[in-house]
Amino acid sequence: MITFSCRLARPRFVLDVDFTAPGGCTALFGASGSGKTTVARLIAGIERPDRGRIAVDGHVLVDTTAGIWAPVHRRRVGLVFQDGQLLPHLSVRRNLAYGRYFAPADAKGVDFDEVVDLLGIGHLLAAYPPTLSGGERQRVAVGRALLAAPRVLVMDEPLASLDAERKHEILPFIERLRDEVGLPIVYVSHAVEEVARLANLVVRLADGRVIAQGTPAEVFGSRVPETTTDRFEAISFLSGTVVRELPEFAISILAHPAGEIAIPALLGGSAGTVRVAIQATNVALATEKPRHHSVRTVLEGCVSSIAAGAGPSGIVTVELAGGDRLAASVTRHAIADLGLTEGTQVFALVKAVSIDERGVGRFDGGKGSKVRA
Repeated sequence: MITFSCRLARPRFVLDVDFTAPGGCTALFGASGSGKTTVARLIAGIERPDRGRIAVDGHVLVDTTAGIWAPVHRRRVGLVFQDGQLLPHLSVRRNLAYGRYFAPADAKGVDFDEVVDLLGIGHLLAAYPPTLSGGERQRVAVGRALLAAPRVLVMDEPLASLDAERKHEILPFIERLRDEVGLPIVYVSHAVEEVARLANLVVRLADGRVIAQGTPAEVFGSRVPETTTDRFEAISFLSGTVVRELPEFAISILAHPAGEIAIPALLGGSAGTVRVAIQATNVALATEKPRHHSVRTVLEGCVSSIAAGAGPSGIVTVELAGGDRLAASVTRHAIADLGLTEGTQVFALVKAVSIDERGVGRFDGGKGSKVRA
């Protein structure tokens, strides 16, 4: 568990943040300048708060009232930055060993072979950082941080410098880290698809304050957009299990009580529970089940609410069979033309190609199964 309550005043910016994270992956989400990285730096000890308290699994790192201030080297916070910051003159093996140098002698952590296997970097041990791809460098940086036996892993925008393909490559390894190691993770990001895939808890920041916290569905799906720009932030989260794959078309099919969900990726039949993020702007509605169409996902439900102001669009929330809710951004003209009201039976249509596969991944609640460092 992570408890964080700190205030830090700077010229033109004041951070005043309070949250408790029970475990798993906690995402600090917000726009640039919202305070995400400052929170991460406070946890690591790079910044000192004016007042506050920080504790990880009962170990107090900061308590200004009690006069407690743990120095950086005693906090056991594993840091992973955007660029990895590997030592270029050392091989991957020696970079990893450098992390172990900082582990306390009596610390129970993940051993070298487990880290190498977890991150899939066994074939890179003899290589040097300048020869690695961006995704490979980040995996090695994560491994080095793990071998220092941290109590918490802080990842500050670790995928920000990577292209879409490299992001897609490394996300499964972070999932494994969340699910198999059982180490608390603080993940700093402004990318919704990453947060949707990885986080148990989202702490949304703006102007140095917490404006929302909860599960990804609660933080991103509960707020009704108020402007035509905000409608792109309305996101719903559906969960299902893989029932079949179509390798020739690179598509996986998920089972959901409201119908099948087509995903533009091969997820593997043993993926377990899979969580999918769907933007409201990618959902269309029909009052009759369509036939002979290209859309692969058709989900049955009924309208539970309609939020429409004076602008051209509104948000229609559909309660799907099985209880999940799905938001659809549609024009007010379409709402009137279809005669949509609360209780109207509808079919929600989602194009498979509109689903960002970076926001799709297995999820077991982040309980962890191996070791707590």
